[in-house]
Formats: sequence, C-alpha cells, structure tokens
Amino acid sequence: MRKGFDGLAALVQDHLARDPFSGQAFVFRGRQGHLIKVLWWDGQGLCLFAKRLEKGRFVWTGTGPGRPT
Repeated sequence: MRKGFDGLAALVQDHLARDPFSGQAFVFRGRQGHLIKVLWWDGQGLCLFAKRLEKGRFVWTGTGPGRPT
C-alpha cells in the first residue's frame, strides 16, 4: 500500500470509473489485510485515512474471478 492521494484517486478514476471528488468514500485494503486506506473528498480537499491492525485482519469480500460471492 504505497499509493497516496494521487495514486488512489487515479485508481478510482481508471479502474472503478468513478469520480474521486464526488464525496463518496473509497476504501482500499492491503494484500495481507492488515492495512486499509480511505480516500474521501470533504468539499475542500481530499482526505486520506489509514488504519493498520496489530493483530487480526480486515475481512474483505469480493465478486471477481476466483473470489467468493
């Protein structure tokens, strides 16, 4: 999870075809599940929140190829 404001905003635009400045919150999880980042436009600028767990993992479900539905 090395991406910051610009990298995550580009992911939102390119891969999700969404506007990162819409006011929606976009949540990204690291591969190991210990870290999440939340990108959110508050009306004045982008906010980037991060949380890293010392124990356990964030549970993540997906609906892509090879992922459970």
